[in-house]
Amino acid sequence: MKNNSVLISGASVAGPALAYWLHRHGFAPTIVERAPALRDGGYAVDFRGEAHLSVLRRMGILADLERVRTGTGSMSYVNSAGKPVAELPADLFAGDLEVLRGDLSRILHDATEQHTEYLFGDSVTSLHEDADGVTVTFERAAPRRFDLVIGADGLHSTTRRLAFGPEERYVKHLGVYCAIFTTDNHLGLDRTGHAHRTAGKLAALYSARDNTEAKAVFYFGSPLLDLDRSDVPRQQAVLAEHFAGSGWQSDRLLDDMRHATDFYFDSVGQVHMDSWTRGRVALLGDAAHCPSSLSGMGSGLALVGAYVLAGELAAAHGDHRVAFARYEQEMRAYAEGCQKMGDGVAKLMVPGSRVAASLLNRYYRVMPYLPGKNMAAKIARKAAENITLRDYETVTAR
Repeated sequence: MKNNSVLISGASVAGPALAYWLHRHGFAPTIVERAPALRDGGYAVDFRGEAHLSVLRRMGILADLERVRTGTGSMSYVNSAGKPVAELPADLFAGDLEVLRGDLSRILHDATEQHTEYLFGDSVTSLHEDADGVTVTFERAAPRRFDLVIGADGLHSTTRRLAFGPEERYVKHLGVYCAIFTTDNHLGLDRTGHAHRTAGKLAALYSARDNTEAKAVFYFGSPLLDLDRSDVPRQQAVLAEHFAGSGWQSDRLLDDMRHATDFYFDSVGQVHMDSWTRGRVALLGDAAHCPSSLSGMGSGLALVGAYVLAGELAAAHGDHRVAFARYEQEMRAYAEGCQKMGDGVAKLMVPGSRVAASLLNRYYRVMPYLPGKNMAAKIARKAAENITLRDYETVTAR
């Protein structure tokens, strides 16, 4: 096997999934992660269709995920007094299987920690490629040589910046910001959620982990802001500026925000690139083709991509030139289809005017009675299933 040693940047979803398959095919993966430990926070992620579920089944983690599934039902839109005025079906949000991102990350880590070297609390600072490999320097660890480097480090990928150029070339801001954190389930929600929409803003609360806690979620429309992604106090101040006094539970949730240990805040964007590979470096998951957190496709797309990338490397016996080309051929149309699910959702999520918000709320109120009420869920399922996965165990056994 050529190119046996592989460095993966990112330990959230795509990175550990890739490490799992690389080890299974005989490679030696190492994962570097900026965070000092696994991140437990984050929103719920969903999987739908046989492509997603078959990868989870082949990894042997489907049963583990079933045990921690959220079981979230329909989502209610409420007025400022908290009275439900519209309801959206569960399939539109949760698909066939919904879990918290933190639970997914933990299960993937547990499935890989015995055969994968993890470097937490560190990050790649430079990549120097030659004919035989890549010399990688880190913020803390000593420089090391790897045969291949894979960037699975998200929307704001350091690997992409080092190997392909500045972020602004590839990341398209969708005009929305998102914040999420864990708080008390003070509304007593039973596997459901409430959301309150006003012009340019949406606040929501949904139960999690057998109703023992809840996730507070905020979306607001805004052009790209000049914010340091590590400056949590400033991020919280911006969120408070947008939502203070906006009704429903917003002020209560903003107070809870100050005590949250897993506060997350970021712009909502997509990544568009003509190529996800360059030399001995490849990108995976959100780093390559982020469909946006509004699409409901990011984690499933990342897991499918990890399966394909590792499988093509194995099928090519480690020849990265052949494998990377095949990876792009197999994944390009699928990724673009998933990205389309994120197009336009931002405007529906936070319509810019009070009139538009009112009209959308009225539409949601009558949607359950319309002939095409399941159309959005069907479109999402079609996009999720629009790939035929090769059996790489059979291919590599020949």
